[in-house]
Amino acid sequence: MAENNLSGNQDNTEGEVSQFLGHPTGLFYLFFAELWERFSFYGMRALLNLYMIQQLFLDIISDETERKAYSYAVYAAYGALVYATPYLGGILADRFLGFRKAITLGGALMALGHFVLAFETEWAFYGGLALIIAGNGFFKPNISTFVGTLYKENDPRRDAGFNIFYMGINLGAWLAPLLTGWLAVKYGWHYGFGAAGIGMVLGLILFEIGKKGKTFGNNGHAPANAKKNHDMLIYVGSLVVVPLFAWLLSQADVVEVLLFASLAIALLIIGYNMYKGDKVVRGRLGSAIILTFFMAMFWAFFEQGGSSLTVYAAENVNLKMLNAAQTNSINPFFIVVFAMIFSWLWTYLAKRKRNPITPVKYGLGLAQLALGFFIFAWASQYVSPEGLVPMAFLVFGYLFISTGELFLSPVGLSKITELSPKKMSGFMMGFWFLAASFGHYLAGIIATFTAGSKSEDGEEKSILFEGLIELITGLNQESVANANEKVQNLFVYQVVYVQVGVVALGLGVIALLLAGPMKKWMHGVK
Repeated sequence: MAENNLSGNQDNTEGEVSQFLGHPTGLFYLFFAELWERFSFYGMRALLNLYMIQQLFLDIISDETERKAYSYAVYAAYGALVYATPYLGGILADRFLGFRKAITLGGALMALGHFVLAFETEWAFYGGLALIIAGNGFFKPNISTFVGTLYKENDPRRDAGFNIFYMGINLGAWLAPLLTGWLAVKYGWHYGFGAAGIGMVLGLILFEIGKKGKTFGNNGHAPANAKKNHDMLIYVGSLVVVPLFAWLLSQADVVEVLLFASLAIALLIIGYNMYKGDKVVRGRLGSAIILTFFMAMFWAFFEQGGSSLTVYAAENVNLKMLNAAQTNSINPFFIVVFAMIFSWLWTYLAKRKRNPITPVKYGLGLAQLALGFFIFAWASQYVSPEGLVPMAFLVFGYLFISTGELFLSPVGLSKITELSPKKMSGFMMGFWFLAASFGHYLAGIIATFTAGSKSEDGEEKSILFEGLIELITGLNQESVANANEKVQNLFVYQVVYVQVGVVALGLGVIALLLAGPMKKWMHGVK
């Protein structure tokens, strides 16, 4: 008989959950629900910075550099909050709601948020983002953890299952920018945001259909000791916090303090459980913290795609067939293409006991991300007099960022659920997304450096890795000093991207060096 844990999860025994194509049938319902949820999320994300820079703040902040910096700061606060709320949403699902109710509540709030964004006013902008932040907190960690409950511990199909699920995420993320970007350019911003809302509603409908059958077995229900009046308090509370989130979006300094405080509290809780646990628990939770750190740094660099790389594409890339918002579809397109290949690869290697352990995958993934940013910078060798670089470099840079992502993110989701004690599964997934929120906040800060600024005394600023930057880009401060504004603007982007590549490569090397010790700490978890 299966054993209950705090979230109502149960370890499945053979026959309790139906199978399809070698995996639990519930995986494919969650696949399509997440597909449409990500359609809504990434459809909006593709437009967000362009909308702020080109329209929302155009009359409020006249200076373009300041407008970019402010937009990136809002994006940093949004990125932090949208990935911080899963920290709380995971706990509430564990103790009160269960995964099923939490996912439904989160989806409803997000759908409402996207429809509010369709009204092109400042209050609707902040209010819509605030609803998405609240909804994402309930939806995102719990649907990912729900996938993990469909597999027994040490099931060799687990990594492959998360890769399939991850392909659903990116199928939605691929299609969304193509549609919302086209609608925004042809008809207006509100049509793009409205289409994102429709996608979220479709995701909710698919999830509700899955809940009505026996697709999920006995998994995902509220814990037996949960009281129904708690549900109503949570539903009301999720709406009450929306004005607070709307205010925080314009207060980046406050968000930063709250983010660091939340991380400190989460680490204290994990530290206490490590202290109370045995050697196996300490090793696994310690490994989870290290892996989460590398993942957070990966997101800090990767999320330039939603911020500076989108604006870079609009300003300095000779775009073909796609507009700047639609370039957000390049990364998920590659994920869709390669996800099944990687899923097969990990399964094939696991059967032959040659599957690299997770820290090795992290190191290789970070190295590929670094290569992607070096390719973005290399494009400057072929810059036109108008300050435009060939689009091929943007595409190939995204290719290596995408393969790097497949080495980390789906494997990371799987590993966190595997390393976490059952009573902490929702909390640890929440911690994973809390750390991701720190990464997304850093992403916004990094993006502000690409906005450019001039020193007050007119002197050239000191640049880290200046020699390497000149080697890769063919540009330096002296050569661009008398160039046109477009070329100067390009140089600012490339300085940041080379520096990002160097740091990412360094972190990848550290992850590879830690692989040996971590293999022992994980006590046989590969």
